[in-house]
Amino acid sequence: MHEIKIDDIEIKIRNANQSDLDSIANLESVCFPPEEAATRESFKRRINTFPESFFVAELDGKIVGVVNGCVTNSPAIFDEMFHDDKTHLKNGENQTIFGLLVHPDYQRKGIAEQLLNHIISVSKNRGKKAVILTCKDKLIHYYAKFGFENMGVSGSTHGGAVWYDMMLKLS
Repeated sequence: MHEIKIDDIEIKIRNANQSDLDSIANLESVCFPPEEAATRESFKRRINTFPESFFVAELDGKIVGVVNGCVTNSPAIFDEMFHDDKTHLKNGENQTIFGLLVHPDYQRKGIAEQLLNHIISVSKNRGKKAVILTCKDKLIHYYAKFGFENMGVSGSTHGGAVWYDMMLKLS
């Protein structure tokens, strides 16, 4: 567990567990449109498959943020990863980020930054070569602040949106 203080509020970052499912699914539905939001069942599978890279930010016992993703040898996220747990390779070279989300009431307080820095740090410590994610055009500049490079339009068509592949090289 990792604890941080932001604006005099103490945020705990910890690994997610199955008892968090309802809170995580609710948060996802608040932060993403239905065609892009992962389901409760999807989160259940993710926590079972890659609990070591599924983190929640907690404030006074309430989950206010989430970051998660599988590990792969692929240099980019492809849509099958969201649905097929066999694409997770525990000893793969790249950490993906499927989602980074913070409840709207707690946005712009540095919680997303702390979650992102946490998964980057964990990935470095595990010897991963890169952290990869997809994002919409409007968020390219946000991830660039952390050193992510825009690799161009993604092959992912998740939720019918246009995504951009982003990569942060760790080694």
